[in-house]
Amino acid sequence: MVSNKKVQHKTNEHRPVRHKRQTADEQLLTTGDGQVPFTETDTWRVFRIMGEFVEGFETLATLGPAITVFGSARVTPEDEIYQAAVETTRLLGEDGWSIITGGGPGMMEAANRGAREAGANSVGLNIELPYEQGLNPYCDISIQFHYFFIRKMMFVKYACGFVIFPGGFGTLDELFEALTLVQTNKMHNFPIILFGGKYWKGMIEWLRDRMLAEGKISEVDMDLLHVTDSPVEVRDIINQYSRKEERYKRMEKRAQAAAKRRNKW
Repeated sequence: MVSNKKVQHKTNEHRPVRHKRQTADEQLLTTGDGQVPFTETDTWRVFRIMGEFVEGFETLATLGPAITVFGSARVTPEDEIYQAAVETTRLLGEDGWSIITGGGPGMMEAANRGAREAGANSVGLNIELPYEQGLNPYCDISIQFHYFFIRKMMFVKYACGFVIFPGGFGTLDELFEALTLVQTNKMHNFPIILFGGKYWKGMIEWLRDRMLAEGKISEVDMDLLHVTDSPVEVRDIINQYSRKEERYKRMEKRAQAAAKRRNKW
């Protein structure tokens, strides 16, 4: 039975004070009353959306193999998990991987910092928020987005895998979107690595004891997740997937060549 008792919510001391102006995402998701100027309508807004897609595609088209890293913006450099993220992306960068993050503070800063230390491409895809989120100082390539869904596209399109450190709602959003894309075969050979076994333990248990047990997902879906506490293991898992992908591409090219030969016959 649901109680009607009012819940007293505590003020979130970590939540920044929002600006009065609406962000582009808020404007897009607001249902209008039909009395707005044409330049503020959804039809006109399509051109701005198209422009952001073009900027993202043009900026990242030559990036090369990359890994996208997610995690909380509320982590400080003194935290062990921050240092683990620096080490992880430093190892990946030394192996030739570019690193993509949301460009903000916390785990994003740590990941960009590790990429910078390795001399790898360090990418920050920042987003307009109701409060200011400045770009961290370790980004060599940056794009400022107005729309979340365009930014999310860039996180996925130019990555060969995700490394997901402890985080909040935004981190979970990216995690389950990636799982859905792999599960539905929209993406192939895409490693999804959860860093921090203790942090993710409860979620993994819930997925197995509730979703899997009730038949909402299958055992192979659980196999899509890798959980580790080792930066070295993260690097090794990603490199192993990369080698598989290279073999898959060679096999695909051979199959296409064989098909062309058959067509000639």
